[in-house]
Amino acid sequence: MLNKNSIWKVLTVILVIGICALYALPNLYGEDHAVQISAGRDATVTEQMVDEVTQALSEKNITPKRVEFENEQILVRLDNAENQLVARETLEQTLSGDYYVAMNLAPDTPAWLEDLGGTPMKLGLDLRGGVHFLMEVDMSEVILKSLEDAESSFRTQLREEDLRYRTVVQRDNYVDITFRDEDTLDSAEFFLRNQFRDLTFEQVGDLELRATFSEAKLQQIRDNAVKQNITIIRNRVNQLGVAEPLVQKQGADRIVVQLPGIQDTARAKEILNATATLEFRMVDQDNDVRDAVAGRVPPGSMIIEDQQGRPQLLEKRVMLTGSHIVDATAGVDEYGLPNVNISLDSEGGSKMSRGTRGNIGNPMATVFIEYKATGERNEDDKLIFEKHQEVINVATIRAQLGSKFQITGLDSPREARDLALLLRAGALIAPIQIVEERTVGPSLGKENIELGMQAIIYGLVAVLAFMLVYYKAFGVVANIALASNLVMIVGIMSMIPGATLTLPGMAGIVLTVGMAVDANVLIFERIREELRDGRSPQQAIHHGYDSAFSTILDANITTFIAGLILFAVGTGPIKGFSITLMIGIATSMFTAILATRVIVNAIWGGKRVKKLAI
Repeated sequence: MLNKNSIWKVLTVILVIGICALYALPNLYGEDHAVQISAGRDATVTEQMVDEVTQALSEKNITPKRVEFENEQILVRLDNAENQLVARETLEQTLSGDYYVAMNLAPDTPAWLEDLGGTPMKLGLDLRGGVHFLMEVDMSEVILKSLEDAESSFRTQLREEDLRYRTVVQRDNYVDITFRDEDTLDSAEFFLRNQFRDLTFEQVGDLELRATFSEAKLQQIRDNAVKQNITIIRNRVNQLGVAEPLVQKQGADRIVVQLPGIQDTARAKEILNATATLEFRMVDQDNDVRDAVAGRVPPGSMIIEDQQGRPQLLEKRVMLTGSHIVDATAGVDEYGLPNVNISLDSEGGSKMSRGTRGNIGNPMATVFIEYKATGERNEDDKLIFEKHQEVINVATIRAQLGSKFQITGLDSPREARDLALLLRAGALIAPIQIVEERTVGPSLGKENIELGMQAIIYGLVAVLAFMLVYYKAFGVVANIALASNLVMIVGIMSMIPGATLTLPGMAGIVLTVGMAVDANVLIFERIREELRDGRSPQQAIHHGYDSAFSTILDANITTFIAGLILFAVGTGPIKGFSITLMIGIATSMFTAILATRVIVNAIWGGKRVKKLAI
């Protein structure tokens, strides 16, 4: 018999729409105004602080909805923005020490939905409000560091090959190597050309060899610097639990950072400016630090103070930079003392092995380096950075180290966790500075949401009315499919981890609302034609759906390809529009072709129907 539903079709429609509806549900619960408390490098957030926070707020007649402690952070949920502002000011005054008190928006999703992985859609900066930063990468510093690494590698490998040299000196954009005789120079040039294919070597004097980076290598260094900084910025913001950032490259040396939902620009800047560089250096055991402090610093050494302000005499040669660290976790050793377990990449493991081979029993320092902008620019209109260095750990090398080793001698588990966080988050290969910042207030975001929702509702009502009047009972079926289509779009957007709804994305949904009924219009018009040609209602329904399928598929595939191209080549708002457009096309085809046919078959299929209300 014609137009009978198979069980698998019915179950597929119910299951798909049901799952989408479940994951669209968190969007109905909205968000709470919240204040988030997290610790800096010299503080700890504990569960005992919850009572202190509650007491401080009660003294200001503020009753929070909930105070939650999780992942060494405290989240205070409040009723409105006014209480949020007062709570932040109160807690900043109450909490003495290195604590971050930041305003945020926290989803009010029920626990049972969160357990199922349900989260609301991520809203873009234009809808939710938040902060926008444009950051500039100092490329001169990254090239300088690469030359320093090359200088260190030259010294090590020439010694291993027993190719004796007089000096290896790193200058502005090159490294000069001076040899003792012509034969050694020729042998060294042949060896270095094979070992360092990304560098060019030329003789600039009788016994001097100059190494410079090729243009291709310089471009690769610049690209890698931006990519690594993007990864590290995202990791640091994620690990501090502030927000899901949008971080992307802009131009040759700039990075765009958007933090939707963050209302406190100052705190966001503190988090981004916390990015730094890490270096491992050997402590100079051959010279007295007191002589160095008095002004007699050895040529191959330098003075860097530790966290307590005590001077440490370190070798200038950098054994390893933090860019080679793959992972770092805090733990305890066999004696129950805190330590940090570090994993390096293969290149870093080789450097650490060579560097520690002859230094067993000697102390090695971990140096934390921050680059702070002076506010001035050089003749090339580039920001001028000031370098701040601090020894954060000194540990004795017990054995030759490789790609995995431990840092011991830490004072507390907290110090171990802090050090692991710094190491795990990665070291910036080049300093960065915020050159532009914008704040989108939550009121503007709220207005954008309201206007966008009005556009969606007005478009939906207009389409629903048209379908109901023009196609009667079949119009009701199309309207059910259209409502299901909207639910599916919201559900899928909520399930995709990287999807963000922006104002152009809402425009894509409005467009999808109009396009979603196109397939039904084609099917219903074909059913009308079949009825006019004298076919029975059952035959008209069957041929209407089958005949219109190829036309619907062709039309939607071409539009989907256009959306895919927009997503591939576009940025920002264009991507937001293309994502909702593509999702809307896929869901509209599902609801128009499969869902409506299941409903139509359930109402009219397999029955003696003399006339269709279409």
